[in-house]
Amino acid sequence: MAISVKQLKKMFVDSGLITGADFIEAQKDARAAGVSLEAALTAQGSLTDEQMGKVIADAYGIQFVNLNRVKIDPKAVAVIPEIVTKKQGIMAYAWSGESLLVVMTDPENVEFLSFLEKKTGYPVSVAYTTPEILSSALSSFDENTVAKITALIEEYNDLIHASKKTLKTMEGEEDVVIRLVDHIMQYGYGNSASDIHIEPQEDKSLMRYRIDGVLHDLMTMPKALYEKVLSRIKILSNLRTDEHFAAQDGKFRFVADGTKVDVRVSILPVVGGEKVVMRLLSDKGRAYTLEHLGFCERDFAQVQGSALKPYGMILVTGPTGSGKTTTLYSILRLLNRREVNIQTIEDPVEYDIEGINQIQVNEKTSLTFSMGLRSIVRQDPDIIMVGEIRDSETAGIAINAAMTGHLVLSTLHTNDSATALPRLLDMGVEPFLVASSVNLIVAQRLVRKICSACITSTKVETSQLKTSIPKDLFAKYFGDQTAVRLYKGKGCPSCNNTGYAGRQGIFEVMEVTDAVKELIINRENASRITKQAQTEGMLLMFEDGIKKALAGSTTIEEVLRVAVS
Repeated sequence: MAISVKQLKKMFVDSGLITGADFIEAQKDARAAGVSLEAALTAQGSLTDEQMGKVIADAYGIQFVNLNRVKIDPKAVAVIPEIVTKKQGIMAYAWSGESLLVVMTDPENVEFLSFLEKKTGYPVSVAYTTPEILSSALSSFDENTVAKITALIEEYNDLIHASKKTLKTMEGEEDVVIRLVDHIMQYGYGNSASDIHIEPQEDKSLMRYRIDGVLHDLMTMPKALYEKVLSRIKILSNLRTDEHFAAQDGKFRFVADGTKVDVRVSILPVVGGEKVVMRLLSDKGRAYTLEHLGFCERDFAQVQGSALKPYGMILVTGPTGSGKTTTLYSILRLLNRREVNIQTIEDPVEYDIEGINQIQVNEKTSLTFSMGLRSIVRQDPDIIMVGEIRDSETAGIAINAAMTGHLVLSTLHTNDSATALPRLLDMGVEPFLVASSVNLIVAQRLVRKICSACITSTKVETSQLKTSIPKDLFAKYFGDQTAVRLYKGKGCPSCNNTGYAGRQGIFEVMEVTDAVKELIINRENASRITKQAQTEGMLLMFEDGIKKALAGSTTIEEVLRVAVS
């Protein structure tokens, strides 16, 4: 039996827990933030998780269990594999005679319950719990990878300090290093890290993980163990283990939760040893489509429309790490059909895309962006992607390709969309060529998303925002209000108590209209071009960020962090 919104409203209002007005406001918040109604109600502060859980459990006609208030049997927890527990929203927590007691966030998942009974051989008794309570309980029984890494470091120390070196202790040391590297990688994948840094220091080395764009220190390890870990990483990456004074680049692959994860390895000599940075490229990154990136309706329509044009250029701009390549790959996924020939030249090729011919830049063989692009245009391409326009030669060839019947996608390092146009002029491209070839420019940054498991909201006086937000945007979005509802994450086990989980783009999409073309030909500056684009409806990147913060998908602080230059 599905519980309708109408039934939920009746239950909560009739019980006196909230008012009808609060319920309607929570519905609006849920739609705006893209979260469940239950999450919006608790974020509002009107209900606790326990109050929520009891009402919903009563509607299902089953018991509510707050896992934080009962004794959990680890042996019962172990009956259901961890990956299944997380995927299905179910946890076994105790026994009652021969019955296995479980809690579920979706008691209507009867097919899985039937499967569970057959698989375990135990009759199952079901209770309801909320997603946040389940997440909190799981964190207590989750196999703690950090604890495993710490234990392995201690195990290694015991082995190297053994009074007598034997073949067995040496094999033990090797086994510890293999398991340690595996746990380091698994921890990175499990916490959605984009990069893993291992940095040598005077007498130890530091492990750091970049999660949602921010580096977090994890722990240190002894210098001797780090050198063994470094050798293991070099072996996995097919790099020279006897080279310690030159930069080396390699790659390897591991599997986590059934997902193949490609790892791009960079090793660089620094004071104190060699620093390792590993970029994690999982299959999850390949699955992004244009719809998932976070474009507003107007911007999405413009990007899609320009991508479907037979020729011209689309530029994506932003600093390193702003998601430019992901946006380009998403456009390529839209265009990837058997009847077209798509060629790319990249440095590096981050994901292999079936059906697309991808070229890796190789300076050693003089295969640069410009040389590769010269060869690509002789390969009868329909669509060309150039990883980055770095010099005037590449810019000239790309512009020429866009004017001769090809759709060209590329990136530039500029702060906003309008600045990309004068940048091309600075590279020596004639104004009339830029005006007639560039169709669209997308400037972007990545902001952290509020964790949906612990999202909460509060009323904030607009006077507190006045000094942080440009006057025109403040007047447009907050000028006639004394207070506004904003959102944040309280911090929970699901987000490692950061209040954020995942990232999304904030965008500035400029279509090169006739009016903008005229400004380019007249060599007008970026500020003038931006003003013209705004009169034609373009949202500034900061403005897109404000709208996303008001909708509850990110915070004002996060927008200020990444969008203010």
